[in-house]
Amino acid sequence: MGKASQIHLQAAIDASDVIGRWDWDIPNDRLYADATVALLFSVDPAVARGGVPLSLFLEAIHPADRAKTAEVIARSAAAGHSYVQEYRVHSADGAMRWVLARGLIEVDETGQPRRGTGFLVDITQNRSDEAAYSMAMLDRLEHPLEEAAEHCLIVRGALQQVPEPLLQTMTDMLLLELGRRLSKLENDQRRAQMN
Repeated sequence: MGKASQIHLQAAIDASDVIGRWDWDIPNDRLYADATVALLFSVDPAVARGGVPLSLFLEAIHPADRAKTAEVIARSAAAGHSYVQEYRVHSADGAMRWVLARGLIEVDETGQPRRGTGFLVDITQNRSDEAAYSMAMLDRLEHPLEEAAEHCLIVRGALQQVPEPLLQTMTDMLLLELGRRLSKLENDQRRAQMN
């Protein structure tokens, strides 16, 4: 990627949280994207203007996020529903960025998916801020049970994004027990200070 393309990508991202827009001809599997989206996914902007298979864009998604993202898009296309998905992408400037993708799938009169449209939002800074906050909170923890509770809250937040009621219930039970133990620990510490 040339220096001018890197500057264009960074300037576009800095100018607005909305990175760009895309349009997908589903029956012909041709995804059309503006230059900023193309560069974000390491696709030549001229090629993206002419339309490329969705798989070319999926290749730039972080391997740990790729299968889930492809599944969300496929389910949305099959059902004709909109979707919102967060994932990491390796952009043409070599940076890994977090994006929030919002897509709307249109169906034809027979219910078959015909077109997808959407936009991307750069949420990298939000993710960095959350990580810094979590690390600061962990640094302040005084007891291993407090650290465990903090980690459990993070797990609970992540599990709210997946339809796994058993895991969510188990996490809630663990949080409840950790709360009981921390309360007992606090009461024990108060009694020790009174004596």
